[in-house]
Amino acid sequence: MLSSGMTCVADFFTYETTKSVVVKSWTIGVINRAVQLLIISYFVGWVFLHEKAYQIRDTSIESSVVTKVKGFGKYSNQVMDTADYVAPPQGTSVFVIITKLIVTENQVQGFCPENQSQYMCKSDRECKNPVPTTGGGILTGRCVEYNATFRTCQIQGWCPAEVDSVEVPVMLEAENFTIFIKNSIRFPLFNFEKGNLLPNVTTEEIRRCHFDPVKQPFCPILRLGDIVKFAGQNFTALASTGGIIGIKIGWVCDLDHSWEHCIPTYSFNRLDSVSEKSKVSRGYNFRYAKYYKQENGTEFRTLMKAYGIRIDVLVYGNAGKFNIIPTLINTVAAFTSVGVGTVLCDIILLNFLKGADQYKAKKFEEVSLSVMQTDTSSSPMYRSNQTLGGRCEEKQSTDSGAYSIGL
Repeated sequence: MLSSGMTCVADFFTYETTKSVVVKSWTIGVINRAVQLLIISYFVGWVFLHEKAYQIRDTSIESSVVTKVKGFGKYSNQVMDTADYVAPPQGTSVFVIITKLIVTENQVQGFCPENQSQYMCKSDRECKNPVPTTGGGILTGRCVEYNATFRTCQIQGWCPAEVDSVEVPVMLEAENFTIFIKNSIRFPLFNFEKGNLLPNVTTEEIRRCHFDPVKQPFCPILRLGDIVKFAGQNFTALASTGGIIGIKIGWVCDLDHSWEHCIPTYSFNRLDSVSEKSKVSRGYNFRYAKYYKQENGTEFRTLMKAYGIRIDVLVYGNAGKFNIIPTLINTVAAFTSVGVGTVLCDIILLNFLKGADQYKAKKFEEVSLSVMQTDTSSSPMYRSNQTLGGRCEEKQSTDSGAYSIGL
């Protein structure tokens, strides 16, 4: 046991040095060069040319978005403008264009029967709900007449209660509404600023243009119907149930080129595609109210359940510029990776080729310092010149390190 422990300690305190062995084999030579060629091609083609690893990149893009919607629609015999169908009205990067409204007029605070069928009752006992709230208000615990046919639980809240199951038309004119998007971005690392209103575009061109990914890819005015189409949706269906559409503006810039080459790209997709397939809560809707006062001071309101197309303008991007530090790091990594070919060839030589034993004998050698000192001290050259010489003991080993052998 002691001898084994000393052997382990002796094996730990050893030094390994490399030794070159030239193997004259077409098979292993072709494998070696092929692996090296693949590694060099990967670094040159993918790392340096495609990924531009010689650049330092700034991914912390700073962005501002201003939007403006234009167009007139007709709904419930009324002409609607942007103040009626756009919410919120501040022109932010997230806004809704209302396409359908369910209106409940003249609601006042008070007591009234619930109008949902699940709250039908015959006695007060059926209205003792453990969670005393409904879609229209707070349950009072009483069962009252809804009409001459049936009774429902009474609620306290805004009365009469909303009926949101009615079918109402869609404002189809919304398909031709236009959205003006003004986007400014900045990459702080390079102090680079730019906007999507390109300098060569005139005011007259902006008034007449409509975005098209092929014909007019830099026009900042987008037609709502085109946005829905580019997102792969049907406008009538989306306007009826509501939904969320994302307008993505991408800024991927190579600042080694001139300022003009940094241009935005637009893409579109539906962001709530999961809820589109849901049977519980499809689409997008919200409620808001307009409040009034009667002459006697009583407050009343008009409640509106709005279905609409919500637009989210999302800005992303990064910029790159040549820098010596990443260039050196990736160059060193490329040269280091070329050595992978040597490792692979060693595995093949030591385990799969016929001359594996011969290769092992030439590649691995173990030199004992005590034997080396004995041989050199007994040498005449050592005694006369006091310099290290002679032949060291050689034997096959499984450690590491130019012989020329042919397999």
